[in-house]
Amino acid sequence: MGSFLSSFIGGGEVPAGDSAASSEGSRVTSFHSAARWQLHLNSIKDTSQLMVIDFSASWCGPCRFIEPAIHAMAEKFTDVDFAKIDVDELSEVSQEFQVQAMPTFVLLKKGKEVDRVVGAKKDELEKKVEKFRPSA
Repeated sequence: MGSFLSSFIGGGEVPAGDSAASSEGSRVTSFHSAARWQLHLNSIKDTSQLMVIDFSASWCGPCRFIEPAIHAMAEKFTDVDFAKIDVDELSEVSQEFQVQAMPTFVLLKKGKEVDRVVGAKKDELEKKVEKFRPSA
């Protein structure tokens, strides 16, 4: 039914494991393929847009605890790109960013890390997002 509905509304199928998906109604994009992640990263590298990468894991309690706050921040800061990467799914990406604990939030501008927050520290993350976003 899902694929029928997708083709009916103009979606089309995306191969499993090769997608970038937003949770229903969310502005946080989850990446499930290193190739898709690289394409996305390259597409905003040359802009001044701030990207916040949420490195998390499905088994991580603090990651699940802070997730609603991340979605709320994504709604509040519409000029910021929020991405989510599961460290077990895309371990090569988490290694590239030297992620050692979850959750880790890496803030990028022009493809370069400008800051990071390790742990479910909502207030600290929000202050850093406000500091580095383009319209700040």
